[in-house]
Amino acid sequence: MTNEIKHSIANFAALETSIANGEEQSVKELLADQSMQELEKSYLLDLAKLGNNSAIIKLLNDIPVKR
Repeated sequence: MTNEIKHSIANFAALETSIANGEEQSVKELLADQSMQELEKSYLLDLAKLGNNSAIIKLLNDIPVKR
């Protein structure tokens, strides 16, 4: 496994945790200048909706999808 893949997996896990904990600033920092696959974005949006945090939901909605 390359370092880039390990970093990507670690970043996604940190993003999941931050969303679940409602940590808006951490989510903002982890999403800075990022794009993601549609499936990843959909999953994270579902997770954010469970926490009902509108600020995090907006941050995720604004993320571009990789094509």
